Amino acid sequence: MESPFVFVVDDEPGIALLCNRLLTRAGYRVLTETNPRRAIEYFKESQVDLLLVDIRMPEVDGFEVIQNLKRLQPDAAVLIMTGHGTVETAIRALRQGVDGLLLKPFGQGSELIEAVKQAFVDSQQKQDAARIQTLRPLFSVTEALLSETRREPLLDLILNTLLGHLHCSNTACYQFNPQTKQYDILVSNGKFPDAASQLLSSVQASSSPLLIHRNGPGDASFRALLSDLTLDSAILVPILRPNLQMMLFAAREINEPAFRESDVEMFQILARQVAIALENSRLYAEQLEYVRKVEESQKALLQAEKMAAAGRLSASIAHEVNNPLQAVQNCLHLATREDLPEEKRKEYLSLARTELERLMLTTRRMLDFYRPNTNALEKIDIKDMLEYVINLMNKQFSEANLKVEIDVPEKLPSVMAVGSQIQQVFINLSLNAADAMNEGGVLKIKVRPTSRGVELLFSDNGPGIPKEKQQNIFEPFFSTKDGGTGLGLTVSYNIITAHGGTLEYVPDRGPGACFRIILPGGEQ
Repeated sequence: MESPFVFVVDDEPGIALLCNRLLTRAGYRVLTETNPRRAIEYFKESQVDLLLVDIRMPEVDGFEVIQNLKRLQPDAAVLIMTGHGTVETAIRALRQGVDGLLLKPFGQGSELIEAVKQAFVDSQQKQDAARIQTLRPLFSVTEALLSETRREPLLDLILNTLLGHLHCSNTACYQFNPQTKQYDILVSNGKFPDAASQLLSSVQASSSPLLIHRNGPGDASFRALLSDLTLDSAILVPILRPNLQMMLFAAREINEPAFRESDVEMFQILARQVAIALENSRLYAEQLEYVRKVEESQKALLQAEKMAAAGRLSASIAHEVNNPLQAVQNCLHLATREDLPEEKRKEYLSLARTELERLMLTTRRMLDFYRPNTNALEKIDIKDMLEYVINLMNKQFSEANLKVEIDVPEKLPSVMAVGSQIQQVFINLSLNAADAMNEGGVLKIKVRPTSRGVELLFSDNGPGIPKEKQQNIFEPFFSTKDGGTGLGLTVSYNIITAHGGTLEYVPDRGPGACFRIILPGGEQ
């Protein structure tokens, strides 16, 4: 690391030479000047770390030299030396931000070295205190920036944040345009360079922040740009990331205090927060666009599925209605033949009546597709209802050589349901089991309480449902048996769903088919 640079200003060449020799021996870089006016001009072109200046000098006193240095280089440390130390001198020095006072003549060279060291320490402490004071509000700034995800409001928030925390009235945000290779202004306030490609490109190339003062130090062309804008000092901070290339600009007017190195540090911290906030905004916008596309795709798929389902339903209805109508038409046509015996005519008319009844049954089942009315809910005892259904269907079970086994615990929660509809579900599942076991078998009905209510399992030892057909069994007009309408399971599914329960096919519970019903529990 390069050693600190001390600039000595004293109109007495002997004192300047002595200071040079002592400080150089102590490891400092030193430059002396006996003409205070030339010293002021030097500040405009070059940076100094510490100014060691005599107070009493002809034409220009040390306080005027200090004033010019603080205006041009606010963070430089200052140590004054005088042979006429008074209380008034000390007070004036404190008001100008001086970091130390040394009386001449020096008794020993160590006095000068110690005074310079202490001036550096005091100056650093002042800068640290200023940084801490400016960092405190950053916590709320970070929260505010990260909580805004919309790009346009976020840009306005960034602009107001820079104006408020850098205590300036001029700021701008530029974004790099890959097509034009130029920086475009996104948002701005006050005065800002709108055609300073050389300035912005220079900062981009160095990837480091740039501090400019109108009267120096710094590049003459950049200083001239500030003069054209009637601005005193400016800071540019680049944001260079893979998905984001921006430039942040802030400037103060001529009548305002010049920016200091602590302001540059503050600006860099704000720039990092700005970069994170803008990246969050970009990711949030991408996620919103992704969700929008997914929702549109889902809507399109749902609409396509609805159209396909409507097509399948229409085809099924046409098929189920057309078959009995054709049979009726054929029977009536045959029954009207004059040469047909009376007995045969009655047979054809009876067949026509049977087909019409089948058509009416199909129509009634289709009407059951509407959501069942659950206004007349009542407390249902599942055990009593199962026993009633088994007694009701006892004759059909006997003819089908079907044995029914019921396993119901003594204590079982009641359910709130429409009794006739739940009864219809039990009948449908029992009839399906009987049809599946046309050579006889066993239907097991097991009931148990669960945390959700009551669970019923209807399982048989028939051939079961082929795996490739299991996903379609609840679709209307889909049937695995000859002569079935394909509406029994669909109607049952709609009834159980309308009651807030579930009806599902349970595979791998063989040897036959197994259906699970879960009904929400009512009072105990």
